[in-house]
Amino acid sequence: MAVYRLYPEADTFITTFKSESNAGIDEIVELASFPNKILKGESSRILVKFKHTEIVSTLDNVVGSAFSSSINYSLADATELAETVSVYAWPLAQSFTKGVGKIDDIPTDRSGVTWKHRNKNRSDAWQLSVLAANTTGSYSGSLIGGGVWFTGSNNVELETTSSFMYSDSKDLEINVTEAVKLHYSSSISNNGFVIKLDDDLEFETTSSLKLQYFSENTNTIYRPYLEFKWDDSSFNTGSNSILDTDKATIDINNNSGEYINSGKKRFRVTSKPKYPTRTFSTGSIYKTNFAMPSGSFYAIQDEFTGEKIIDFDTTFTKLSCDSDGSFFDLYLSNLEPERYYKVLISSSLDGSDVIIDNDNIFKVVKNG
Repeated sequence: MAVYRLYPEADTFITTFKSESNAGIDEIVELASFPNKILKGESSRILVKFKHTEIVSTLDNVVGSAFSSSINYSLADATELAETVSVYAWPLAQSFTKGVGKIDDIPTDRSGVTWKHRNKNRSDAWQLSVLAANTTGSYSGSLIGGGVWFTGSNNVELETTSSFMYSDSKDLEINVTEAVKLHYSSSISNNGFVIKLDDDLEFETTSSLKLQYFSENTNTIYRPYLEFKWDDSSFNTGSNSILDTDKATIDINNNSGEYINSGKKRFRVTSKPKYPTRTFSTGSIYKTNFAMPSGSFYAIQDEFTGEKIIDFDTTFTKLSCDSDGSFFDLYLSNLEPERYYKVLISSSLDGSDVIIDNDNIFKVVKNG
């Protein structure tokens, strides 16, 4: 029932088309493959890095021992797609400097990483002539560069992929759990990640493909992030009865309506039948709180766009229960400030999934 996100320390993209141009502060990063005017294949790749101290602190103090982690990018635009596209991520074996350029700057900005070089020192090229053990890289013809990455370490396979069809969502969610574990243990250096198209799609000479994603420098709410998910749910109803009807009133009884975007908030879910069974009692049965069934989950939806910022997940967004009733914990740093959000609850109360839109809306504001 837990989701926690870290945002990049640096992200950018590198391209053979402008092999000495830095794009460190571009609002868009891209994966691309296309022919140039003389029909030689060009390619673009994304580089992203998350702070090592934040990863260590998150795994030490927040996340459970059994976790999943993924790099996530939101699509800005896609053109000339193949029927099936596969995108890969590997941990980088060599460091890079982000830089403060934009890809179309005139004169060409060389303040940081490019296709050919790792930082603003033009002598620090990506070293592909002699590769260390368990590392590799790829380029086409004389276009030497594009990053060097780990393929595996200590019998751990580090190749991860996200594939989608032409009609699917093109947002990226690439599982990098094993690489994060190796970064955490310092088994490999945390130089960030390279994200690239499948080898069969890169350096195309007869067709084009371009996927553009919002970068860390975007002015939108669609920043990329490293997401950790783990199951820390518990289910102990105590003396509470379990709700067994979809004809029910579901609410959040401790929603104050506004929160700063830091820390953790426990939301209490109250539930009771709309038409309770008649019983002889000295108190009102309408005041009795019921526990949600164990197969119940939460989601967080952006009130304006209607998008699920945290989607229902049968493993990682379970509702918990204790003697006071059902609840879930939400890390507010996951949410963009100055936005309104809605809590949704899903449960199989009638044998099929029921999503309860309970109008529990809250605002997140910037801390300080």
